[in-house]
Amino acid sequence: MSESRRIIDIAPAALIKVIAAIILIWMWLQLWQLLMVIVVACVLAITLYPAVEWLERRGIPCSLGATAVVVVLALLIVWFFWVTGASLSGQARMLGGRVMEFERTVIERAPPWITDAMRRNGTGVPDMSALAGYAVNAGRLALAAVVVAALALILTIYLLIEGQQTYAWLVAYAPPAHRARVDVTAREARRAILAYAVGNVATSVFATIFVLVCLSLLRVPAALLLALLAGIFDFVPVLGFICSALPAVLLALTVSPAVAITVAALYVGYHALENYWIGPKVYGGRLRLSNLAVILAFAVGAEIGGIVGALLALPIAAMYPVVENVWLKEYLGRDAVETHRRIERRGA
Repeated sequence: MSESRRIIDIAPAALIKVIAAIILIWMWLQLWQLLMVIVVACVLAITLYPAVEWLERRGIPCSLGATAVVVVLALLIVWFFWVTGASLSGQARMLGGRVMEFERTVIERAPPWITDAMRRNGTGVPDMSALAGYAVNAGRLALAAVVVAALALILTIYLLIEGQQTYAWLVAYAPPAHRARVDVTAREARRAILAYAVGNVATSVFATIFVLVCLSLLRVPAALLLALLAGIFDFVPVLGFICSALPAVLLALTVSPAVAITVAALYVGYHALENYWIGPKVYGGRLRLSNLAVILAFAVGAEIGGIVGALLALPIAAMYPVVENVWLKEYLGRDAVETHRRIERRGA
């Protein structure tokens, strides 16, 4: 009897670990949106910290330098939307006119039975109450986005000022035997995140300029709007830029089929150039991810945390070689780790 009881006994430490895991999962489900804001603030702090260090070396206190850097970033964002807003509104009106003109052309050339069906389905008067509801929801979403952005920037300031103390406080929770490995992992994670953030901003700026110049020369409507869309989508490596090609090709069709084919070719050509030349040059080999790894990381991150999760999944995936070398080497074996390193160097 005592032997059977011993078999089903659960050690108190194991029970505590299970309860802690359940609590962590429950906290994630309840607070995942706030946690995502904190993670974004951490990424911003890591990205902006070199600028704060540069100011500190010139005698500016850390608190003042951190506040100045974040305020400058916020002002640049506001200035960007202010400057582009007027141009975008004008291009949006022009785009609406082009779309209506294209629609009239299609209706004129369509068979009679299609035009009759379109007239029967298009005679209703728009529901103004529904439009008002959409406007209210859009206003709420915009206000929520502003509040979340302000919270992220405020957290970024405090992380820039107190980040090192907070990091030392958290590392103290690790067992003394593992603190050195935790520190190595954290430093490599910082390098990966910094390389990803700086490289992503650089490639997105290049994509925006390229699309703006090409579409302006080809006289495609809403060139600035399409260029900004390409720059935003380019934050998702491999998939993003090519997805932004669809609206550009459709709008190029309103000019001529030849222009649409030219736009498609330019997008495909730049996509290949960015993946195989610009990206490796910008990232400098510090973010060695295959296209398959990028797609899988993007899909998993999007499923867990939406767009923000998809973007954050890529630097996390890039940290795997460090985790493997520091934490998993004794379990996987030296041969497996060395083989993975050779494959990474060959693909870099």
